[in-house]
Amino acid sequence: MERVDVAVIGGGQAGLAAAHALRRQGLGPVVLEASDRPTGAWPRYYDSLRLFSPAGYSSLPGMPFSGDRDRYPHRDEVVAYLLRYADHLDADIRTGVRVREVRAATDGTFTLVLESGGELSARGVVAASGTFGRPRRPALPGLEDFVGTLLHAAEYRAPELFAGQRVVVVGAGNSAVQIAAELATHARVTLATRHPVRFAAQRTLGRDLHWWLKRTGVDALPLGRFLRTPPTQLVIDDGRYRAALAAGAPDRRQVFTAIDGAKVTWTDGGSEEVDTILLATGYHPDLGYLASLGALDDHGHPTHREGVSLTHPGLAYVGLEWQRSLSSNSLRGVGGDASRAARRLAGYVHRG
Repeated sequence: MERVDVAVIGGGQAGLAAAHALRRQGLGPVVLEASDRPTGAWPRYYDSLRLFSPAGYSSLPGMPFSGDRDRYPHRDEVVAYLLRYADHLDADIRTGVRVREVRAATDGTFTLVLESGGELSARGVVAASGTFGRPRRPALPGLEDFVGTLLHAAEYRAPELFAGQRVVVVGAGNSAVQIAAELATHARVTLATRHPVRFAAQRTLGRDLHWWLKRTGVDALPLGRFLRTPPTQLVIDDGRYRAALAAGAPDRRQVFTAIDGAKVTWTDGGSEEVDTILLATGYHPDLGYLASLGALDDHGHPTHREGVSLTHPGLAYVGLEWQRSLSSNSLRGVGGDASRAARRLAGYVHRG
């Protein structure tokens, strides 16, 4: 069986940042990426996606985004950036390798069982597989009986396929509002939320929101340790989304109270036929390969403190939402979390 210092599961932004940080600690990481490229989920996001943060605040450690620092990079620019980053990263990156299970060995190491049937022994493991593979599908009244098209934002690409339809988008975050507004140019769309949408201005006094978050230190505050559940998300807006909602394209309503076939019933008692319900309701950590290890709680969430496992000292996490701070699962913040996790993991590996 091949033996390595640290196995990094996932080759997206979190895995690449982890590999960079581990190299700086004198370790030899092996990055295992299930897809054919070390770009994580970025190629599978919807076609019009742009970053909420400017290029100048959207880089991984050691390689800034090229070009105008104030622009908001498109999805495909992020993919190209991650490929360049991987090319310049002095690490063993293996694509097309999916980890099925991680087991604890009696000598304190880990055995990684691969989908291909092979195995790998590692003194340490970094779980950096993100969330895209495990969409959150909330239990909404009657949803299991809906006979129209039901999909998650992870499956959405472009609005043209929904032309002329009656569409309900469920969610109140950035993706929900962006997708609903885009769809409203081709379809009749309702944004269904439990609470009113809350906006944050993208620019204040001539500066992007992320300049203010960085300047004040709010972006890196270790708030994650105090949060039992993530706070209500703010929609970052340059004015267009607030205006779209005000114009009723999309309109906003409280989440439906019932579904009968294709008919949705609203809180005012009215009902109507709906073609598509799109759930923009976020994701759960995609960590099923750790289930037999006993590292997850009953909901499939890892037990950790700022990315360091509370059950296995040789296990760390990078890229979790609110792992440590507001920016933990973003390009701008994942590097700091990776550095902290790598330092703790290096101490464990070197002692072994």
